[in-house]
Amino acid sequence: MKTYMAKKGQAERKWVLVDAAGAILGRMAAKIAPILIGKNSPKYTPHVDAGDYVIVVNAEKIKVTGKKAQQTVYDYYTLYPGHHKFVSFADMMERKPEKIVELAVRRMLPKNKLGRRMFRRLKVYRGPEHQQQAQKPEKMELF
Repeated sequence: MKTYMAKKGQAERKWVLVDAAGAILGRMAAKIAPILIGKNSPKYTPHVDAGDYVIVVNAEKIKVTGKKAQQTVYDYYTLYPGHHKFVSFADMMERKPEKIVELAVRRMLPKNKLGRRMFRRLKVYRGPEHQQQAQKPEKMELF
């Protein structure tokens, strides 16, 4: 019996809708990453990008456990000398809650060209509305 290996372009991509209201950030990201990678499909092939599209709504209503809300700090570098910036979790939740979800999922994807291509299929929205109604996404329950 031969092992099935998917070829580039053979992926039948679905659209999945995830409601992040009340979801714990890390657990939610751990469910979303395998969908983007394609591990939920029987046609999974490690070297082929065969994952589905994921739409996350209500990013502003995510939760974290323990003291992560007070202790988590996101950093970035502006490419100017001495401009290493730090942003607390609370400030990031006020300004860009969708960025928090994107970072959590991105860090669970492969760190190569394939992972960057997978990340492009993640769409995160602050509120309950999204722009992909035409794709008719299937609603997925996290827990």
